[in-house]
Amino acid sequence: MPAFDELDPATRTELEAAAFRRLLTHLDDNKDVQNIDLMILADFCRNCLSKWLVAAAEEKGAELDYDAARDYVYGMPYSEWKEHYQAPATPEQLAAFEARQANKKASGSQEA
Repeated sequence: MPAFDELDPATRTELEAAAFRRLLTHLDDNKDVQNIDLMILADFCRNCLSKWLVAAAEEKGAELDYDAARDYVYGMPYSEWKEHYQAPATPEQLAAFEARQANKKASGSQEA
């Protein structure tokens, strides 16, 4: 069985795309997972995925509007998702997020 990096580029791209789509489905199935929790634990969130899509499009010479990317990632307009699923951040979440950001800054780590 070949290692992942030994697969042909087209197959690798298809597998990576399938995994990304599965991640979006998983996030959609778990709307209770808040963006701030993702940022605290993994230093990325749904908005980061949207920004990465826009950056990937730019690298390929394609245009992709951030709002369109966000609608794709959220599966609906962001304003609608925010209204129905985004809870206000708790003081504990805000403190954990600030601590993560401070640790990142202290270690010289780059933004997600």
